[in-house]
Amino acid sequence: MERVKRRRLLGTAALGIGWGLPAMARAQAKPSFRLPLLVPLTGFVALEGKSQRDGALLAVRDVGVNFVVDLIDTGSSPEGAATAWQRAFRDTAVRDGVRPPIAALGPILGTQMLAVLPLAAEARVPVLAISGTSRLSEMGNAWFFRFFPSDGTVKVAHAKYVVEKTGARRPAVIYQTTAYGQSGREQLARTLADLGIKPVLEEGVATTVNDFAPMIARAQAAQADALVLHLHSQSTALAIRQARVMAPSLPIIAGSAMAQPATAALLEPAELKGVCAETAAMPAAATDNSGMRSFVDAYRRDYQADPDAFAIAEYDAVRMLGVVVTDIVNTKGVDAVTGDAVRARLSTMRWQGLATEYWSDGKGNMAHEALIVCYGGTGRVPAIMSKYLMSP
Repeated sequence: MERVKRRRLLGTAALGIGWGLPAMARAQAKPSFRLPLLVPLTGFVALEGKSQRDGALLAVRDVGVNFVVDLIDTGSSPEGAATAWQRAFRDTAVRDGVRPPIAALGPILGTQMLAVLPLAAEARVPVLAISGTSRLSEMGNAWFFRFFPSDGTVKVAHAKYVVEKTGARRPAVIYQTTAYGQSGREQLARTLADLGIKPVLEEGVATTVNDFAPMIARAQAAQADALVLHLHSQSTALAIRQARVMAPSLPIIAGSAMAQPATAALLEPAELKGVCAETAAMPAAATDNSGMRSFVDAYRRDYQADPDAFAIAEYDAVRMLGVVVTDIVNTKGVDAVTGDAVRARLSTMRWQGLATEYWSDGKGNMAHEALIVCYGGTGRVPAIMSKYLMSP
């Protein structure tokens, strides 16, 4: 597909070992592995995809393995993701000392991950993902490892905060009609029902919609006492801007897109006052984690922006993969590093990353914590208000 763009990025501690260096120089280096990074850099999830890409590339420099990153733009369609996978795995030979992939980094979009997972099982290669779509962990695919909490975690926290902390009894829910939006809406509805709350409005909206005024007006007419959003980044910013004009005092509790600095940058601090969001992590708000502070400083230096939860999740995923590969090399040798061996280690290993402790629940869910953050109206970095730990 023409929109599938491919370029090779050399991932080493110094970003210096690649395909064309002399054999003698490579012989002195650690084993090298290709690492496909399938990410939507165009389309309606491009902001989230950029965070995914940047976190992964930063991690590649901080691991003890030479990963040669194969960056492929998946666009925003399932077909784009499937094509990207096929391109990444078209050549599985050892080239100039660089070994074939023993894992891949999957796209953030749930529909694209649904297209990729059967291909991963066929290739017997683990896919490290940060998509929140709940259905992914219900497919029984042993090659799936999710480093961002699923909707079954973050949406439970989202709904609980709406009811237990804001005291809302008549929330209005606006969600995206994508697979991501529908997955989140289902979990929100389930948890709100468990808490004895029925939304006064539930309305789906396509990613192409730019006018949220009619939906907000209907929420006002239904006497909603909170606006609950589960939208992608640009839709989130549009909905909040229009809500602040039409209903400036209405509490807004949004999805993880609102915890992205890139989304906050689309709004004025005054528009953010009283806006809260669920997320897996808030790196820029870290105060007592020296490792997280170092990550934030490095991210700011390289990308002139603050990292979000997607970036740190991808960073942790690559670092855990590096730990797994290094352990196999040190104990059994480089020839023992296979997709099967990596999958086995990821399935049983507990590892403390910067955002959380990662471990598989048997369904590929590796992250089990959620945060609620809120903006004060004077800046674009929110404060952490509540933390939820889910035990699968």
